[in-house]
Amino acid sequence: MPNPSDSLSTIFAALADPTRRAILARLSEGDAPVGELARPFEISAPAISRHLRVLADAGLIEREVNARWRICHLRPGALRDAHGWLENYRQLWEGNLDRLVAFVEQTQGEAAVTHRKKGIKS
Repeated sequence: MPNPSDSLSTIFAALADPTRRAILARLSEGDAPVGELARPFEISAPAISRHLRVLADAGLIEREVNARWRICHLRPGALRDAHGWLENYRQLWEGNLDRLVAFVEQTQGEAAVTHRKKGIKS
């Protein structure tokens, strides 16, 4: 398990790869054996194992052995942590965009008043 103080870095590094994101997308539909997770990709079994290890080390998935199957489960807690961090920035940007819209609308309104006073048609 990653160091809690650096867990977001580990999570975002794991999410940076499209193959790992595709594996997480599949696991969001339910648990799956490793063979099923590997099927859509044209990469070697060791490469899939490395991707799964990165996801597990980031706390995004859990792997278990069930008889002869290696089953993977999504662990949504790590994604919630990343979402919480991103949410702060989403709120910041939405606030900035709201202020920009208000400024543009105010500026347009003031320009329209000025044009009317000067008899300029828009």
